[in-house]
Parts: sequence; structure tokens; C-alpha cells
Amino acid sequence: MKKAFLSFTFIFFIVCGFPQGGWQTFYEKSGGTETPRYDQTIAFCRELAKASAMVHYSSFGKSGRGRDLPLLIIDKDGFTDPAAARKKGRVVLLVEACIHAGESEGKDAGLMLVRDMVIGNAGETLHKTAGFGHGAPSSTFKNILDNVTLLFIPIFNVDGHERFGPYNRINQNGPKEMGWRVNAGNLNLNRDFLKAETPEMQAWLKLFNNWMPEFFIDSHTTDGADYQYVLTYLVEVFGDMDEGLTAWSANSFIPEMKEHLLKSGFPAFPYVNYRRWHDPKSGLISEVAPPMLSQGYTALRNRPGLLIETHMLKPYDQRVEATYECMKTTMEILAKEGKQLQKLELDADRLLVSGELLKKPFPLHFETSMKDSVMVDFLGFEYTSSKSDVSGGEWIKYSKTPSTFRSPYFAVAKPVVSVNLPLAYIIPVEWAEIISRLELHGTVIRRTSRDTVIRIQTYRFKNSKWQQVPYEGHHAVSNIEYDEITEDRLIPKGSAIVETNQQCGRIIPHFLEPKGNGSMLYWGYFDAVFEQKEYGENYVLEQLAADMLAADAGLRKEFESKKATDTVFAKSPQNILNWFYNKSPYVDNRKGIYPVARVFDRKTLEALEKK
Repeated sequence: MKKAFLSFTFIFFIVCGFPQGGWQTFYEKSGGTETPRYDQTIAFCRELAKASAMVHYSSFGKSGRGRDLPLLIIDKDGFTDPAAARKKGRVVLLVEACIHAGESEGKDAGLMLVRDMVIGNAGETLHKTAGFGHGAPSSTFKNILDNVTLLFIPIFNVDGHERFGPYNRINQNGPKEMGWRVNAGNLNLNRDFLKAETPEMQAWLKLFNNWMPEFFIDSHTTDGADYQYVLTYLVEVFGDMDEGLTAWSANSFIPEMKEHLLKSGFPAFPYVNYRRWHDPKSGLISEVAPPMLSQGYTALRNRPGLLIETHMLKPYDQRVEATYECMKTTMEILAKEGKQLQKLELDADRLLVSGELLKKPFPLHFETSMKDSVMVDFLGFEYTSSKSDVSGGEWIKYSKTPSTFRSPYFAVAKPVVSVNLPLAYIIPVEWAEIISRLELHGTVIRRTSRDTVIRIQTYRFKNSKWQQVPYEGHHAVSNIEYDEITEDRLIPKGSAIVETNQQCGRIIPHFLEPKGNGSMLYWGYFDAVFEQKEYGENYVLEQLAADMLAADAGLRKEFESKKATDTVFAKSPQNILNWFYNKSPYVDNRKGIYPVARVFDRKTLEALEKK
């Protein structure tokens, strides 16, 4: 019955023609110079869903301003349930566009791609009529649709998208108008994958955990130096992803993707920074992405992610066409190698559940070694450097003369901060927001059924400092130092038991370890534990200080040394008296102690769960 209905749908196209306005996208109608607004995008998505039983339009959540977050599900049999799609043996690809809403190539490329998949030869004719080069008849997608289910988010940052205007991207060559980088709360969604504080990201995580896509694409436009490449890319192949998935990405996916792009007229290069800003000759650097970023997050979830970065100075139509080709070839690769990728991901998940991470230090931060490099050819443009009369700084001026630079490429990442993982973390029940935020990542959490005293390990912080300028709405902790301590602690009823041997086991330590890359402590969610809550009156502390000095010669020596080396302290009666308060029995002995406990043995964990 389903096949008969699909045949009828295709006949409907032939007999009745296209909907009002035709099947050309807004981008195509503009001659490749404009991108549609939110309402126009949603209208086109709804028309695609009406036209084809293979397309389902829905919303996967709401933005801060109450706008629907649009989602297209493209499945040959019209499945909208992940279990049904996988029962057919399909791999799932999640593609998101406009997380930075001014970077709209992924939206326009994705709408054409979906149109070409479900409209077929009509899409090919329309695209060529509009003056563009690719065109994809339905036969091109037959094998893809047999093996791949596509989830497409045309606009992720929907509120930022509607802050629409011509002056939102100073470095960018088109479209004529575009959206804004951040959401309505002025937060960058591509810094929120781990802390997950925006409604948009919380909805995204629920979608991700429901489908667990085998592959992920995030489409962007880069700033930076000028070069010949229309498209650069990044996949996490530098050591933070599972070894099997890393090998598949590096040895199978990337070479085939690059070969296709080259044949399509779009040579590609890894997304890089420069050893000296704007100077590609100085050296090219690839870095491990933190889990606050999209492909950094999915890599730690054992799902490879492809970051597309088209170059902002290239004409908009070239950037969209390159993105189209990159998305299309990714689907072709998944159609061929999806079974192998699924097996590798299953193996990687099983490895996490087995507790393999507990056997060796877990890396939290990487740095790219400046001692390890290979020489590569980089397709750039000749440029000059001079001193600016305005700013006094270096003024780089790029020419239109192509040049191939022989540059060192640094891409060997080494762990610089690691931690021995516990069997489980225990989050006290009163830290409810931390618990609920962690659950958004698909974390399996059990609750304690009674008050229990157990032996735990945790941290006592020292020398803490905070950034003076806000970053993503927070004054993040800029210096995290601590001593490891062991204590008997009361774990109250209802506290969260978070074992590390689970599918999201690579995310948990980044979230809960203070030195995790983008941890909740880093963002300030545990700032209360650093605060002194009780103080003494000066007339009480004066006598207390005098008595303490009289009774303890060692304390007097420490006090005199402190005054001699800290002039600010020596001139502040209040700081001096508070120093004595913090040396007295009245001090808060819980100040600076991390509330999250670490448990390393099964017997202690079992004691928590006895009824």
C-alpha cells in the first residue's frame, strides 16, 4: 500500500504540476543572492511535506520567543520513528543549519537537496533553469533513500534568524540580508551543547537522544584569512573520539568526501587556525573541539560530526553549491558504508558501557603540539603586510593572485589535563538543576532511597579566580585549583547516582569534573560553594585575634610573613581580622568543598542503594 501511495504521489507531480510559485527555492529564484525568511522557509518545508509521503514536517521544540524549531524527516517509507527506520536497516543523518543564523548556506543547500530527493527530475530541471550547475535526478537518490533517513533542521537559531538585515556579517559576501549570530537571549547556541541552558539546545538534545543519528553535519561560514577554498571542514580525528570511529572518519569518510568535492570543482582543506593570525605561511593548526561545540559534542557521544565552514569572501552561490555537494556526498557515503559505521558505533558504545574508560586517565583538555608537523600545499592568495596609519597594527592586504603555499600543518593533539574517573559521581539532591541538566544528555541516573553516610573523594578549591568580562552570560572561573580530599559524607535521600560506564560516559566527566572542558563549575553553576557566608564583628574579632596571637607563636610568624608579602592585606584591618576568623574554630569548614562526590569502589556504591 505504501509503495502504491508513493507512486501516486509522483504521478500527481506530473499531472498536476508544481505548487503555486513552482518548486524553485527562494534562493534559486533570487539568482543565488538571497536567502528566505523564517515564514518563507517554513512554508516551503510544509509544501514539500504535502507533496511527498517521504517528507514529514514537524517542530522539535520552541525557541525563547516561542517560535517553532522546524524539522524535516525524509524517509523512503515515511517513517518518523527511529526504531522503524533502523528496522529497515537505515542509518540516520542529522543535518542542522543556521545555528549561527547569519550563516545560511546550509539552509538553502538543504532545501534544494530535500526538494531534489523527493521531486526528482523536476528538481533537476528547475535547478538548471535557475542557472546552477548540479541538478540531481531521482535515480541519483534511489540508493541513498534505500539506506539513509535524513533529519534536516533548516533553521536552528530561529529567533536570531529573524533579526534580519544587510549588516549582520561585516566579513561576509552575501546573501543580501541574513540573520544574527546569537539567539534572542544573546547566547551563542554553538557554545551551549554541554551546559545546555537555552531552550533551543534542550530541545536539540532531546531530538538527538531520541534518534541517536549515526552521523551529524553542522553548516557554518568562516571568517579569517583569504584563500582559494570555497569550503573547509573539520571532523574530530585528533584523539578525542573513539579509535575505531576516528580511523573510519580519517581513512574512509574524509578521503571520499574530498575526492567528490574536488571532482565537483570544490577542492577542500581542513578548517585551520594560523600560527600567526592571518598568515597561512606561518603554519596551519587544527585543534580538538571542546564539547561546547557541535562536532566536539557528537564525537564524545560516539557519533562522528562534520563541521562545514564555507569561506565568507566567496560568492554566496558558490558557498551554497559547495555545501550542497558536501551534504549529498555524505549521504552517498553513508548509503554505502552505513552498516560498517553502525557496527563501529555499537562497538564504541559497548566499550563505554564495559567501563573501559576507568582503566586509564581520561583526557579533559588537549593541546596541539607545535613540535609535530607535516608540510602541506595550501591554496592561498598572495598578500602584503604593512603598518596601518589608523590603528598602528599590521594591515594584511590580499590580492587576487592565486598562490600555493608550502606550509607546516600542526595536527597532533596531546592531552594536557587528565583525570582518573570514578566508578560513579554522586550529586546531592539539592543540586537539582545540575541533575536535570545532566539528564538532558541521555544520562542514566538512579536516586538514593535513604540518607546514607559513605566514604567519598572530592575536591577542596583554592586560589580561585573569575573572568572579569562576561562570556556567554557568565563570569566563568578562570583559575581552577584544588586539593583532593577524602571524607565521610552524608548522602541525602534522592541524590543522583551517575555511573560513568554508560553511553554518554565521555560527556559526564566534562560536565562534572571541575577541570572538564566547559564544565558546570567553569560556567559558574557551583559559585555558591566559594562564598563565605558568616562573618564576625570587628569588636569581637579584635579580641579573638589578640588571644590567638598570644597562644600560638607559629600563627604569629605566619601573620607577620603575610603582612610583609601582601601589602594590600597589610593595609586592610577588615582583611586582617577576617584572616584570623578563617583560622579560628568558627570558620566554615565546608567552604570551597565541591558538592559532587566521587566513588571508586562497587561496595561503597552498593551501600548507597541498600533499602
